[in-house]
Amino acid sequence: MKFTLSWLKDHLETAATVDEIAEALTDLGLEVEEVSDPSAALRPFVIGKVQTAEQHPGADRLRICTVEAGEGPTQIICGAPNARAGITVVVAKPGTYIPGLDTTIAVGKIRGVESFGMMASERELELSEEHDGIIELPSGEPGESFADWLAANRPEAVDPVIEIAITPNRPDALGVRGIARDLAARGLGTLKPLAEPVVDGSFPSPIGVAIDEAALPHAPHFTGRLIRGVKNGPSPAWLQARLKAIGLRPISALVDITNFFTFDMNRPLHVFDAARVKGDLRVHLTEGGETLEALDERIYTFGAGQVVISDDQGVESIAGIMGGAPSGVEEDTVDVFLESAWWDPVTIARTGRALKINSDARYRFERGVDPAWTRPGLEAATRMILDLCGGEASEVVEAGAAPDHARAYSLDPARCSSLVGMDIPSGQQRETLEALGFRLEGDLAHVPSWRPDVKGEADLVEEVARIASLTLLVPQPMARPQPGVPKPILTEGQRREQIARRTCAALGYNEAVTYSFIDAASAALFEGGSDATMLENPISSEMSHLRPDLLPGLLQAAARNQKRGQGDVALFEVGTTFQGGEPEESRVQVAGLLTGRTGPKDVHGASRAVDVFDVKADIEAVLAALGAPAKTQIFREGAAWWHPGRHGRICLGPKKTLGVFGEVHPKILRELGVKGPAVAFTIWPDEVPAPRNQGAARPALELSDLQAVERDFAFVLDDRIEAQQVVAAAQGADKALIDEVRVFDQFVGGSLGEGKKSLAITVRIQPTGQTLTDKEIEVVAQKVVQKVESATGGTLRG
Repeated sequence: MKFTLSWLKDHLETAATVDEIAEALTDLGLEVEEVSDPSAALRPFVIGKVQTAEQHPGADRLRICTVEAGEGPTQIICGAPNARAGITVVVAKPGTYIPGLDTTIAVGKIRGVESFGMMASERELELSEEHDGIIELPSGEPGESFADWLAANRPEAVDPVIEIAITPNRPDALGVRGIARDLAARGLGTLKPLAEPVVDGSFPSPIGVAIDEAALPHAPHFTGRLIRGVKNGPSPAWLQARLKAIGLRPISALVDITNFFTFDMNRPLHVFDAARVKGDLRVHLTEGGETLEALDERIYTFGAGQVVISDDQGVESIAGIMGGAPSGVEEDTVDVFLESAWWDPVTIARTGRALKINSDARYRFERGVDPAWTRPGLEAATRMILDLCGGEASEVVEAGAAPDHARAYSLDPARCSSLVGMDIPSGQQRETLEALGFRLEGDLAHVPSWRPDVKGEADLVEEVARIASLTLLVPQPMARPQPGVPKPILTEGQRREQIARRTCAALGYNEAVTYSFIDAASAALFEGGSDATMLENPISSEMSHLRPDLLPGLLQAAARNQKRGQGDVALFEVGTTFQGGEPEESRVQVAGLLTGRTGPKDVHGASRAVDVFDVKADIEAVLAALGAPAKTQIFREGAAWWHPGRHGRICLGPKKTLGVFGEVHPKILRELGVKGPAVAFTIWPDEVPAPRNQGAARPALELSDLQAVERDFAFVLDDRIEAQQVVAAAQGADKALIDEVRVFDQFVGGSLGEGKKSLAITVRIQPTGQTLTDKEIEVVAQKVVQKVESATGGTLRG
């Protein structure tokens, strides 16, 4: 939002400087992005008086001028047709930067004659497009600053321009009036009374208006009137200067007036050429397929349910967004129909997004225009048209009514302290709200029509604190209910997330934070991409669905790194995954990914490709840190994105899966553009059982002073038997005495025959009460052999 200082002063009686205004606006929440002061670029230029102007001996179109610019007569060569003795001009001395030419003047020779500066045109100073001759001033003393002369004689030419950033919750600040209201409430001046003229119509409008019943929720209020006999020429200099200052191109008086009210009062308007309107105007919803050439010279095709304004010929305007070219006003327009309406913000936003149109009107209507100023805006614009273009106004035609915006909230002065931490007197709070346009009745604050963002008591507190300035807020320590160490505030889930992050980082992984949204194709690879997880309004096609797993984001990150020459990647992420659209269908997950090699190549050959055992060690370390039981089981039958023969599920029983590790399926790697090998793990922290002992103290260390005994066994098995079965069977032979079972050797083929293998295990037997005899140890060994042979169908190898 841009505006000039003089424009602001039309609404605000103030003596504040531009710097004071800019500082106050930023503090009020209307952040100033830029302040441009045209006088700064014109400060080096001075006024001069041409004393003599003689023909250049070497050029017919050049004159040698003697100019007095405050430091004695100076010789300047000039080729302007109006260069002559006796005129007052603007002089650029050597070393002055010329903004219109993007050059710095220096002493030089022109056709053999020295020139000590130049006399400038308006285009060279970027005051206008006039460049047929040098500037001729009606007054001015030699040596006087040209910037000072402009400030006194043509202030609009050096009017400072302020640009502010508008947050979506402050549509009232999209008009200069709203900005002035905030500054007046802060105390930087007095808000001037708003003139709301009423123009009595002298004849009935030949063009009527109507709103279809189906369109009323989207277009509740429409007003308009005919103005005949207007003269649509260029707008006055002051109006053109203001529009140019904020980056708008003046078009004609009628169009410039509508643009003026758009920025002055946040009241977009539209004018139709009445001669091109056939019959009455009707506000209705499109059926789909209608077309219109808009004022931006593009043809738009409407979908069903979009709000438009039509006459008997068809669509004439895209309601609240842009007018149509067929009924647009031209220089020869004599009769115009002026429209002022209020449109539903959501409808305008959807239509503008669907048609891909960005306009000042859409920007304002979709954020919220004052519904109570629809009819007054029509009257004010009518008055300006009659003043600048002449003509005669008809009676107002109106359809619908302004939507009910009335609402009030209780004002509790004590809440300012409890919510914001600022102690502001009750009287000051009431004065602030009244200055912002709120109407107070006892403890009730009635919200003005131009503030759709105020929706509760907390918003009243925000307004009071904002005007008082949050810079006055003094930090205060939070009160402690009682002395001593406070209770922990993190939940068990939050604590586990912290532990998982620290453990993964300690293992050498780098944390990645990816989007919660992925494309449909990637989601489908991980059993996602259903309608339940599809976003209604995605940012892009690459973010159309909620992620079903963390691995797609990590794999895509690895692919990006590989394309940039970083093939050895170790990434992890802790985040939420989504199996459906309901809150209970989301889970926190920890995932890690390794690609490439374990390290750079070296002369000792220590570097190797990452494998499944790397991530197996890492997932076991993370689970141990999370408090998972040491005795777990590993099963297959993981999800389809794991390599079918090179993955494992770490479980507490067949149905309770704590995590999965293994190689990622080659098909998944190809689809996501990842160069293998790639191994990964995923953990669901909420599946890890909570510790039975919630105390902070560790259990006592239990050590046996009795000598442990280890016995080795080798079994001949079918090659399809998994080592896990052998270990589990041996472990269950005597749970009281057998402390640990480990696999230490495997042999396949040879004398064993086809389809057979030999698996060797070590069983550690730990006595508890007394040292075991040889006979007792032999009994345990026999139990191991019997249990393994019964569970696997194998035999003890001789």
